[in-house]
Amino acid sequence: MIASRAKPAREAFFRPVSASNKYPERMNVMYLYNSATHKKAEFTTHTPGHVEMYTCGPTVYHFAHIGNLRSYIMEDVLEKFLRYSGYSVNRVMNITDVGHLTSDADEGEDKMLKGAHREHKTVMEVAKYYTDAFFDDCRKLNIKRPDVVQPATGLIDDYIKIITKLLDTGYAYPAGGNIYFDTSKLQRYYIFNDHNEEDLAVGVREGVEEDTNKRNKNDFVLWFTKSKFEDQALKWDSPWGVGYPGWHIECSGISMKYNGEYLDLHCGGIDNAFPHHTNEIAQSESYLGHPWCPQWFHVAHLNTSHGKMSKSKGEFLTVSLLEEKGYDPLAYRFFCLQSHYRKALVFSWENLDNAAAAYGKLIAKIAALNPEDGTVDEAVLKEYKEKFLQQMGNDLNTSMGVTALYDALKAKTNDATKLAILDSYDQVLSLSLLEKAAAMREANAKAQTAKAEGGYTVTGEGDPAIDALVMQRYEAKKSKNFAEADRIRDELKAQGIEIVDTKDGASWKRV
Repeated sequence: MIASRAKPAREAFFRPVSASNKYPERMNVMYLYNSATHKKAEFTTHTPGHVEMYTCGPTVYHFAHIGNLRSYIMEDVLEKFLRYSGYSVNRVMNITDVGHLTSDADEGEDKMLKGAHREHKTVMEVAKYYTDAFFDDCRKLNIKRPDVVQPATGLIDDYIKIITKLLDTGYAYPAGGNIYFDTSKLQRYYIFNDHNEEDLAVGVREGVEEDTNKRNKNDFVLWFTKSKFEDQALKWDSPWGVGYPGWHIECSGISMKYNGEYLDLHCGGIDNAFPHHTNEIAQSESYLGHPWCPQWFHVAHLNTSHGKMSKSKGEFLTVSLLEEKGYDPLAYRFFCLQSHYRKALVFSWENLDNAAAAYGKLIAKIAALNPEDGTVDEAVLKEYKEKFLQQMGNDLNTSMGVTALYDALKAKTNDATKLAILDSYDQVLSLSLLEKAAAMREANAKAQTAKAEGGYTVTGEGDPAIDALVMQRYEAKKSKNFAEADRIRDELKAQGIEIVDTKDGASWKRV
């Protein structure tokens, strides 16, 4: 099928930047590691107070696995922290629905066509299904939808415009029916040179034949024609023949259209650094004639006991599978936040169990707070916000952000202020803390409690074992066995349980 260039196959899903948060007067200072300079430095932007942000989106030929989603979680935290710090943000994401080959370089089968053959559907049917599935996973993980989501098939004319100029200026050449970028024209091609050998080998790991059309081994395809794939499903007219764009040109074209000529922050997984991001820089700066993006943010791999999680290895853990096994998707988000984004994170069911248990206990501690306990102390709230900005502003230190939650629970202030602090932090961490705590508080209020003869009532957080111990303490006191009653109180105290005697019984809570 040859698609008309006059009518894009799919349109962008666009949301304008909120005017209420555009170009604020004051921003918090943030220090961020830059993969391009290999240093941590103060984050700055082309336009003061505003961030043009681009994040590489999914290739929608299959479900995203939880390793892929770790990157999107961390990018989500970054965007929200920037907004929390006072910036306005325009975040753009592509959807790759054409052109991404099974090798991240220029060889192999188109992943979209591979997905279509696997499921006996058209490429666009596959793209729509897995795009919807991706954003459904994002919703479950509290990942905010970007301001602009653009499928690659919707900007064919933009790619042709860029390629045409690169040909005219000598940065590209035709060969074998395809159009290639000429890396020999660059003073510097390798940008992310601190990555390990495995990362740098991503583009050639499939063991496919070398492309003899290339003048230089690092040259890459800007436009494929039917000379490369006779059976390609999606094709467009171009000055160089019927074909389709290469993977790398998509992100440059989409970013330039919606972020403009000056991009502030480009994000992606570490495996995107080479060759994908390297090629983006080469073609974008050659086209523009000036530096393009100064700040690069790369998230490390999610590993298993066998190494990096990947679909090709059959390690295909999805959000849906976690749910089927009884895990709250936000427990996985909590698991990711406990580790720094630049460190490889090791996944195991035991590690996830530990994170889920910690997340549940955190919710229970918050549920034990009384929203009616006092009014919000604005001075204390401001103090804790500033501390959080400093902690998270040190290279997006999410583990310190999680620690800050526990520090807030220990704050020497009333419960209303503690809840306000936690609510503030959750604007960035997005763990639905107050919502889940409120639901638990409501469930606990409905859960009743143990009753003894005479109407003695134990009210707690819905734990029958604790209810029973509190009731045993009552029975000991009733029998004037005060030593046993004190022993039980001490035992509960050691477990973090506080007992308050009431007129008709006792209540308990975790502190």
